[in-house]
Amino acid sequence: DQLKNVQQIQATLGAFAAILQDGSVLTWGKAAEGGDSSEVQSLLRRVRRIHATYGAFAAILADGSVVTWGCREAGGDSSRVELKDVQQICTTGRAFAAILEDASLVTWGDLDSGGHNAVRYRMKYL
Repeated sequence: DQLKNVQQIQATLGAFAAILQDGSVLTWGKAAEGGDSSEVQSLLRRVRRIHATYGAFAAILADGSVVTWGCREAGGDSSRVELKDVQQICTTGRAFAAILEDASLVTWGDLDSGGHNAVRYRMKYL
């Protein structure tokens, strides 16, 4: 009965995350790959969109903030970056990149996968 009114679903290699109609998130699968969201469950409210790497999830909330969980090395730990006013997220296998409202780009996750150790870039329009 929990998987009713699903609005979006996303997957890592071993777990799923679904946004329900009320904006909450349900996860299942391998805990180490994002199947256990219990540590951040209270923050997963008014979720607009979920993105995934091979082992982690990132949820964009209605206020533009982001909640991450799953494998730390695959982007599940975003504590070193400031994620406010996020407009869009893109992923590689083990890293995330977020475009912020001020047109800056923030990356986190595995260095060899584009995570660049929590670097913030200022994008320039050509």
